[in-house]
Amino acid sequence: MFSTEELQAIDTEYFRMIVMDPYDLTIQSKCTGHYWYLHSTGYSSDGPCIIFHKHRYQHPYHQHGRARTLRQAVKSIKNHDVYQITVRGHK
Repeated sequence: MFSTEELQAIDTEYFRMIVMDPYDLTIQSKCTGHYWYLHSTGYSSDGPCIIFHKHRYQHPYHQHGRARTLRQAVKSIKNHDVYQITVRGHK
């Protein structure tokens, strides 16, 4: 479960918030336009945060990875954006 403090720490200058509750967070990167769905399993072992990703709204999500914390998941997303922008020349 994501805590209120974790959810409030999401950078709204960087992300557009779409859905936010204790178990599910859907955000869009303002840098790349990519969509991210983060799901808290509620279990503390085996990567309790599952990260799903898609490039466009109409595309289906695919699993991008797992994280131990919401903060770690957000860091992974920002690193993905850096890769998209610098290596793939996105935007």
